[in-house]
Amino acid sequence: MDDDVLYEKDPVTHIARLTLNRPAKLNAMTLDMYDRIVSCLDDVAEDDQIKVVILRGAGENFTSGVDMAEVYDWYGSPETANGSGRKRRPSQRRRLVVDRKTSHVYSRVTYHPKVIITEIRGFALGGGLEFLMGSDLCVVGDDAKVGMPATRYLGPVLGDLHLFFHRLGPVLAKDLLLTGRIAPASELSHLGIFTRYVPADQVHETAENLASQVARMPADGIVIAKEAYRLVEQSMGMGLSEVSSYLLHAYGTNLQFEKDEFNFVQRRSSGDLAETFDKAERFYE
Repeated sequence: MDDDVLYEKDPVTHIARLTLNRPAKLNAMTLDMYDRIVSCLDDVAEDDQIKVVILRGAGENFTSGVDMAEVYDWYGSPETANGSGRKRRPSQRRRLVVDRKTSHVYSRVTYHPKVIITEIRGFALGGGLEFLMGSDLCVVGDDAKVGMPATRYLGPVLGDLHLFFHRLGPVLAKDLLLTGRIAPASELSHLGIFTRYVPADQVHETAENLASQVARMPADGIVIAKEAYRLVEQSMGMGLSEVSSYLLHAYGTNLQFEKDEFNFVQRRSSGDLAETFDKAERFYE
């Protein structure tokens, strides 16, 4: 639904705003929302009057990431093997098609020709962390929490590893991916990975002010700079990120689970999602 992603742009101020609008669901993202985000970002890229995009979430959270209620449904209806009625995993070819499509949403942010500013309050998990890391500038509130908790359920090869290692550093990237923990932004604020770190009630105003400052820059200069930054980042080790992000996600999350391991996808398909999350948290904590 278009209402799940709000989009506005102002040619006078040269600023566009893209808002994830499912506050009752912590702005968890659906596949339809991904399509809408890409459409809006492509529109901004083609609009010569827009220099800056503010990406934010409605309410007091940025986003909890992908909507886990539907995540495995993205791969299509489960097939049956030999007419036995036994569910099969999605084929690797199907996983690659879907994972390539979803990973390109984050690439659209990382390699967008206009300046992307993320406005972070509350949760920035999973895809939210990817948006945060992929943006040019970010304003993070002291109530923010970041992480990739889905690594506990799907495997610790989620997200653009090149981007995480480049922006977070290998130590912190491995910490978040191998533990699946959610870290308070206050723990990371001294590392210099946030453009602005401010009290939660100042996030919106600070992001708007930052966007206004950037919007005074020459439009051609911004686009040329973005391409220059991309060239330098790729020469520093991100050159394979667009391929490896979806390739490793597809292979790295297609896991076999042992008897003493928590199979989130299997339990979710046969039970209530909230109950499954509760059991998973008890298992890990």
